[in-house]
Amino acid sequence: MNSTFDKPVKAIILYDSQSVGGSTDRLIDSIGKKLAESGAYVEKARCKANGDFSFVSEFDLVLLGAPIYYLLVASQLSGALSQSNLRTALKGKKVALFVICGSPEPMAQLLYLPQIKMNLDNPVILAEKVFPPGKTGDLQTIAAFVDSIVAAYGKAN
Repeated sequence: MNSTFDKPVKAIILYDSQSVGGSTDRLIDSIGKKLAESGAYVEKARCKANGDFSFVSEFDLVLLGAPIYYLLVASQLSGALSQSNLRTALKGKKVALFVICGSPEPMAQLLYLPQIKMNLDNPVILAEKVFPPGKTGDLQTIAAFVDSIVAAYGKAN
């Protein structure tokens, strides 16, 4: 299924990763490419715990994602949600969440996605995805995630 947006959409992928050019960066690039193919204008930005996220108001859709390190969501994303104005900037926004981890999906759904959600203030969560390491480059898995975001976005408008 290849979904497309009904009207122009500005999307931003906010993420954290401890490495440059690794599996998280490649996943972000693939998600961004699929969103662009669906008709969205896409930007990406690495989170900084003390960053200014007022620019998020310019975007219709926000994707938040990070790998899991030592049972915790990567620190810059979790720090940005708890220490900066990102939480306020996301209020009422349409949001999709994802994590990259080697834990079984039920465990990740129970332990890791809530680490992100507890720092959100009433966004509209369109989709959630746990990417195991072997699926971060799987184009079908990525396309299915993006299709679910696009479909949910259409229903939320």
